[in-house]
Amino acid sequence: MTAHSRPATSRRMSALPVDPHLYSTFLGVMAVMAITPGPANLFAVATGVEKGRASALVGVVGMNAATLVWFGAAALGLGALVKAFPAAFKVIAVLGALYVAWLGIKALRGAFATAAQPDHVVVKKGRSALIDGFAVQIANPKAILFFTAVLPPFVDVNRPVAPQLALFAVAVIGMDMMSMSAYALSGAALSRRMQQPRFKRGFGIFVGALLLTASVLIALRI
Repeated sequence: MTAHSRPATSRRMSALPVDPHLYSTFLGVMAVMAITPGPANLFAVATGVEKGRASALVGVVGMNAATLVWFGAAALGLGALVKAFPAAFKVIAVLGALYVAWLGIKALRGAFATAAQPDHVVVKKGRSALIDGFAVQIANPKAILFFTAVLPPFVDVNRPVAPQLALFAVAVIGMDMMSMSAYALSGAALSRRMQQPRFKRGFGIFVGALLLTASVLIALRI
């Protein structure tokens, strides 16, 4: 490599919206985070089992809409505010844990309340899955920690921040959509057997346990 080619390569690298080395490392870290079971993926499974494939995917859309909100907040510097006011993080985390625990208790109550019903399951579809998915992810401390602790080291301060965040958002939402959908559809595939009352009750208990586990995972991060 000549003395002239090195500066040219350096200029081309600096013209990119992100540092290629930082971005490739980020992709590896994000892939691990996306496939790791956590509150969001457990919620996706629970929704698939309880409400069916369509609602499960709607819930995935809701969770990723919340992720977009977090990216917007990161662009506005909310991460710095959360670091400056740790009490805000604790309040959001506590509310998230309580909300997911409430969903789990509701699922357990529903399992026992409907065990004696006829051999028929009504799969509910609509905006409730979207709202629930959004609420779970917006209050997910894993997401808060991601935007306040994991993401900042991958931002190159010598490049414009907005294009970097846009590429990070594409990677995060793409991987999360694939991972959450896989979790959700594995749950939705069981909906056919939900026509059996005994199986329905057993999985109602399973759904409640998943959601309560998710609430514990959230609480442990507070």
